[in-house]
Amino acid sequence: MQGTIDGFSYGAVTPVAAFLMACLGAALGLRCTTRSLRTERSFKAGWLALGATSIGSGIWTMHFIAMMGFSVEGVVIDYDKAITFASLAVAIGMVAIGIFIVGYRGATRMALVTGGTITGLGVATMHYLGMAGMRLPGQFEYDTITVTLSVVIAVVAATVALWAAVSIHGFLPSLGASVVMGVAVSGMHYTGMAALNVHLHPGALVGAGSDDAQTAPLVPLLIGPGCFLLLAAVVVMFDPLMVMGTPDWDDPKVLNGAGRRPGIPAPRPVPRQVPRFGTHADPASFHSGPRDPAPPGEW
Repeated sequence: MQGTIDGFSYGAVTPVAAFLMACLGAALGLRCTTRSLRTERSFKAGWLALGATSIGSGIWTMHFIAMMGFSVEGVVIDYDKAITFASLAVAIGMVAIGIFIVGYRGATRMALVTGGTITGLGVATMHYLGMAGMRLPGQFEYDTITVTLSVVIAVVAATVALWAAVSIHGFLPSLGASVVMGVAVSGMHYTGMAALNVHLHPGALVGAGSDDAQTAPLVPLLIGPGCFLLLAAVVVMFDPLMVMGTPDWDDPKVLNGAGRRPGIPAPRPVPRQVPRFGTHADPASFHSGPRDPAPPGEW
């Protein structure tokens, strides 16, 4: 028996909320990836890991917020928690592989294509694995052509996002890249949902399931990733490297011709040598430049 699918049970609320979460995850992930390219190797892995977790969590949260508006007439939908969280792990893991490739290999064509393909496949795998975790009295059937289109959208979106992370600088361009990725991820999700048909088992219509019954299983699952995204936003906003002292203070792009940042006075000369003995230092013994050679007979 063919099931009647409604992907917008709450109207525009779930698509808009899902899109905003996708944009938030993309913005945090792209920001972290950009920061990783401007820091020392000791900080690079941390920024890349935070970026991958942000993008993966944002995509996963976007998917299940959108699924709050998904319903099949007459049945109640539940979710297998193990498979659902496995889809989150897959999303973060595959996105991490793609981001680390670009983070350590740079913006080469091969790195972008490889990283974007792996990241995009991770997004698509997360989507369909998450769908496999749904439990209802029926089975899913997908249109192959539409599924292929959704995977292509995911790969292209991921490749463009990684290119933007390493090539576009500045707040507004980064914000624009995050919006583009949010649109692409949302488009991939709803393209994949358009490929779906539900065939219910005989006798599966046990009464109309309420909207609250559809969303109740998802709300507890979204708390953890949602809190992580908020925490990641705080970390990015306050930027720990700015507090501890960024390793790129000496970047020639941010220094003027005198070797210092504009508007910051030159540092005072540092003494080359300090007297080793005595309690009072003789000012004459401090030299900012090379010492004169000692006269003959003196050490």
